[in-house]
Amino acid sequence: MSNLYLIFKNLTRNKLRLFLNCFAILIAFLLFGFLGSLKNAFESGVELSADDRLMVVNKINFTQSLPIAYVNKIKAIEGVKDVTHANWFGGYYQEPRNQAMTFAVDAKSYLKVYDDLILSEESKQAWFSNQQSMVVGERMATSHGWSVGDRIPLSSNIFSQRDGSRTWDLTISGIFKPANPQTDTNYILMHYKYFNETQSWGGNRIGWLPITTIDPSLNQAVADAIDQQFANSSAETETSTESQFNKAFLEQLGDISFIISGVVIAGFFTILLVVGTSMAQTVSERTSEIAVLKTLGFTAKRIFALILSESLLLSLIGGLLGLFLASFMVTGASQDPQLQNMLPNLIMGKDVVIQSLLYMLALGLVTGFIPAWRAMKLNIIDALNKN
Repeated sequence: MSNLYLIFKNLTRNKLRLFLNCFAILIAFLLFGFLGSLKNAFESGVELSADDRLMVVNKINFTQSLPIAYVNKIKAIEGVKDVTHANWFGGYYQEPRNQAMTFAVDAKSYLKVYDDLILSEESKQAWFSNQQSMVVGERMATSHGWSVGDRIPLSSNIFSQRDGSRTWDLTISGIFKPANPQTDTNYILMHYKYFNETQSWGGNRIGWLPITTIDPSLNQAVADAIDQQFANSSAETETSTESQFNKAFLEQLGDISFIISGVVIAGFFTILLVVGTSMAQTVSERTSEIAVLKTLGFTAKRIFALILSESLLLSLIGGLLGLFLASFMVTGASQDPQLQNMLPNLIMGKDVVIQSLLYMLALGLVTGFIPAWRAMKLNIIDALNKN
């Protein structure tokens, strides 16, 4: 009689209990898979930040602008490698509800600082040579069905042109891709020079300055030098690493990571109690059968392995089903246009899958170890006398 056959028969002898246990585990890993992917989507900007990239913003608030003259002053600071600047445009396409996140940037320096954006040389030259053009992220282009050469009217809910219009007509010069698939490409880059020359107010002002340093070890020294240079000026600065900047922005929404982790831990703890109690009851009901198996020559180690394997198999069946459903939900949610704008990096990454598999094994081991140990140590005579 094979071990696999015994495990299967014992696991399926009470089909209602099997279903309820599997369902409980399924819910746990459904939550873990979906919420884990959600957590990663919120934190992806922090995790994917470059080590040598700093962000310079207005000390009052990052929504306050800075003079464009700061660009050349920061270039002269020792330890600075490249400097660029960006301005929030607040774009939408055709209707205000069709948000099209757009930044007005200095094209050449921006691509030096953000060298993880993949854009063909032909597209780069086309963008550099045409002030009334833009480059679009792959995700943005796909969601709207845009292609190179299309002329797109982009409107701003913040700025207006000198003629009173709020719409800029721009030609797509290229579509950029990310070096890392989790990097957000749901945005547009337009020329700051063209934007600055046509806007009706706020000229020669910029939103923030992304910079790179010669070496990440110089980050703090460079940040201090920048902030000291503009101390007591009309527009003081606050310089931090890109990861710190993204984390501070994320924290404005609340401690998402803590909330999600709390829900997952509570769910797993509940499932652990339910499945652990069920496994203990299952083994208790089979006390006489285990005694008979030992009488027939089954070793204590084999009994231990059978019951522990049963617990592991139960955990894997429920866990894999839950993870599959979570993957299906994540894929469906990522196709929603509104969620794409909020969470463009919503995917189930390898880290979530690997963690799920490890937790399945851990759940099976934890819930099955004590019942398996008791069965292994079961005294044949005492077990038969109880029945």
